[in-house]
Amino acid sequence: MNSFKERIHTARKRMEESDAVVIGAGAGLSAAAGLDYSGQEFKNAFADYIDKYNFPDLYTSSFYDFPTEEERWARWARHIDYARFRPEAFPLYRELLELVSDKNYFVITTNVDAQFRKAGFDSKKIFEVQGDYGLMQCAVGCHPTVYSDKDTVDNILRHSHNLTVAQEYIPVCPVCGGNMDVHVRKNQYFVQDSNWNNAAERYENFIARYADNNRIVLLELGIGFNTPAIIRFPFEQITYRNPKATLIRLNSEFPYGPAETASRTISFTENMEDVINKLK
Repeated sequence: MNSFKERIHTARKRMEESDAVVIGAGAGLSAAAGLDYSGQEFKNAFADYIDKYNFPDLYTSSFYDFPTEEERWARWARHIDYARFRPEAFPLYRELLELVSDKNYFVITTNVDAQFRKAGFDSKKIFEVQGDYGLMQCAVGCHPTVYSDKDTVDNILRHSHNLTVAQEYIPVCPVCGGNMDVHVRKNQYFVQDSNWNNAAERYENFIARYADNNRIVLLELGIGFNTPAIIRFPFEQITYRNPKATLIRLNSEFPYGPAETASRTISFTENMEDVINKLK
């Protein structure tokens, strides 16, 4: 691996020369930006849940099988408020926008915290593949519509007691009368509504236009191996197929890619904010 200075120089040059930039972002970006998944802020916000259920981090807690909807929604309301509604746009996301604001860009992200929209990225250039904590849907996807959960979350937070909430505050599907769920992809019932489908189509059109024979930069931020088939592997495949493509990968744990594309992959394990600022 070349020195940090050399890698920054090369990455900046490829960005400047590019016809298009695709940002692929995962949980590592929001963690680097300041969303505390397991540190002191998380421990303070979820101390009672940690005491009772021994939750090690925010991500793990979302998979706990609570016995009642009242307990499940009491936890989800706090989770959604903590990760989605309470935080303003993190500075790192604003700095990332500065980096690409004069470029022909598109964003694909597995994050569900809406940070790209909060930071001012063009909503027509964002594809949030895995959903949005700020929305809810029928738990069994009985109809292809999603709904804002802001009022539901606020009401539950106001009326929660002893890690549960009265049944009257639990959302109910307006069509089938069954349970509602957070609009996050976790099973076969995830709703892909018209907004999701339109964003997917815009992203696919962008990739079809620039991926095969243009100077495209794939700026990959914090993508591990939870869902590599969504961003990580496709970015590597584009880099392999297109000799004009450059993959810039920021990842402290999994920085390297296939040997076949090593000459067109620029990897950074350094602090993500430092790298973005240097690229600017």
